[in-house]
Amino acid sequence: VYNLARMNMLMHNVDYKYIDIRNDDTLEHPQHKDLTFDAIVANPPFSAAWRPDRLSEDDRFSGYGKTAPKGKADFAFVQHMIASMADGGSSRMAVVLPQGALLRTGAEAGIRRRILEQDYVEAVIGLAPNLFYGAGLAASVLVLRQRKSQQQKGRVLFIDASRLFRAERAQNFLDSEHGEQVVKWFQDFEDVEHRARVVTVDEINAEVKAK
Repeated sequence: VYNLARMNMLMHNVDYKYIDIRNDDTLEHPQHKDLTFDAIVANPPFSAAWRPDRLSEDDRFSGYGKTAPKGKADFAFVQHMIASMADGGSSRMAVVLPQGALLRTGAEAGIRRRILEQDYVEAVIGLAPNLFYGAGLAASVLVLRQRKSQQQKGRVLFIDASRLFRAERAQNFLDSEHGEQVVKWFQDFEDVEHRARVVTVDEINAEVKAK
């Protein structure tokens, strides 16, 4: 992955003086821990194993009550990214997660609740299955913003993009027109019948408690 990232930069003519790619374990040995960012995009490995016992006191994870389970590091990556967002502005992050990470109970439910309380969650975008090479599971894109606009405060946009794909024999593909449609729904931030719905954080909490 490290070498693919370097090749990707070269193929897109990105000057090396503007990039800083390092190879290590993001959770155990973060290489950019002293830096913060205005925009963060990531596709971490789905439900990877990690060792939370070594990092429970780490500032990135200690403020959530519990750490992500050792067999499912999905929300450990999310916590790492939240800690890496720049303060004092509208810094934003987007991360691809398996949809199961948004539904599992236990420690992950507690972490999700805390992130909702912080009002970081801007949108949850459900994608079609089999879009990612080697992973047939349906994935979601979780979009978080440190400071939401006044209109979006206390609200979350849910988008169902599961029908937007081009099917091929071995894999599904998200074409540019599909991406443009998702971006439009995201930017409009309003209800679209059977496709998008704006929900308050209070409604989400009430639904969780009802279950």
